[in-house]
Amino acid sequence: MSKTVLSNGCARGPYQARRVGVRLTLVGLAAFALSATPAFAQDLQRMDQVVRASVEAEEFSGSVLVARDGEVLLDRGYGFANREWSIPNDGDTKFRLGSVSKQFTAVAIMILNERGLVDLDAPVKTYLPDAPETWEGVTVRHLLTHTSGVPSFTGFDDYEALKTLPTTVDSLIARFRDRPLDFQPGEGWDYSNSGYILLTAVVEKAGGKSYAEFVAENLFQPLGMSDSGYDSHAAILSRRASGYAPTARGIVNADYVDMSIPQGAGALYSTTRDLLKWEQGLFGGRLLSPDSLTLLTTPVRNQYAFGLVVSEAGGNTTVAHSGGIEGFNTHMAYDPVRRMTVIVLGNLNGPGPDQVAGSLLALARGEAVTLPNERQAIAVAPDALHAFEGVYELAPTFAITVSVEDGKLMAQATGQDSFELHPESDNLFFLREVDAQVSFTRDAAGAVDGLILHQGGRDSRAPKK
Repeated sequence: MSKTVLSNGCARGPYQARRVGVRLTLVGLAAFALSATPAFAQDLQRMDQVVRASVEAEEFSGSVLVARDGEVLLDRGYGFANREWSIPNDGDTKFRLGSVSKQFTAVAIMILNERGLVDLDAPVKTYLPDAPETWEGVTVRHLLTHTSGVPSFTGFDDYEALKTLPTTVDSLIARFRDRPLDFQPGEGWDYSNSGYILLTAVVEKAGGKSYAEFVAENLFQPLGMSDSGYDSHAAILSRRASGYAPTARGIVNADYVDMSIPQGAGALYSTTRDLLKWEQGLFGGRLLSPDSLTLLTTPVRNQYAFGLVVSEAGGNTTVAHSGGIEGFNTHMAYDPVRRMTVIVLGNLNGPGPDQVAGSLLALARGEAVTLPNERQAIAVAPDALHAFEGVYELAPTFAITVSVEDGKLMAQATGQDSFELHPESDNLFFLREVDAQVSFTRDAAGAVDGLILHQGGRDSRAPKK
């Protein structure tokens, strides 16, 4: 479904790019910069260089925005919103958001909770009376945090065949209502688009209007987000980007998906400039009370809170989510301490937006970023490479197998191609095909006992089996 790169999550929809598993996949400028102080000029140049490197590798096309403490530092478009007409991307280009939409659904639920219309710990049958008996213990909170056990319909065998057909929320629920739970509510975690379809239904039942109307009236309009909404293929929408996908024969128009299917799991569109209004409004307390905002951003399991991933690394807190849907990949991140926002919206499927966002956030924090073509490999005796051989488990059903072949250290993810790991130091290796690094960890005796995958600003640990 995508070019082959080490990437946390799915390089292409449906709707999300954040899963428990880690996927091994390989991954014209319209410029507009605001309020860039001279002291920040060098950082801006490096940011632009990092994005351009991804564009030149045909891994990214889209718009980016970086802001710090209310000041816009970088606001630029790269590549084309429409390749057939050579129309460039910019800060007003509208992109489908994929699973970045989930935080809007979560905030809608929290608004209804504050109004006394939704109880987070009430069973879903409270709002959907015809819910099956198997959902007896499934609460709204479980749905928000992917701990419900309700299987994700986008992973069903018939999803590809049905994704082009118009549907309704009730019809979508019918696709998975009779399926057994993957686990008992609250006892596990698995990313479920079905959960956010159910939340869509809860918003409509409790809010008394369609999901699209509710988010427009209660989220977009109060924040002045006039370039955001629920996407529709039939609607004439000015400045909407076309979606593209990479293939072995080059970039092509992405597959069609009817936008009645993603609902609150991934059907919204927006621009980088509108999403800055969202970040400033949400974290500025304009939509939720302080207690509700804290609840929204408190992780429950696997760093997942309510429609947002909250991670701690290197002393930094990041509140983020990425998204993927046919033709589009997106990433939005917020540093609450520095009040820093990074928004990357792409209309070319692949891990590029995740990687670009990670690099831009690091640069905005004053950290160094090294591009793949800037890394230098050192010489390591072939015999020394055997110490790294083994199987490293990133998830219960996903692992990276490391082996020595013809004197080279190779890494192969479950069901995917093998790639060479180039040594940069005694325990740090990098890939040339993608901006990703692997560092090996050792136990007290000096034996290799695990690895850490570094990519897109995230560190994923995998113990050696």
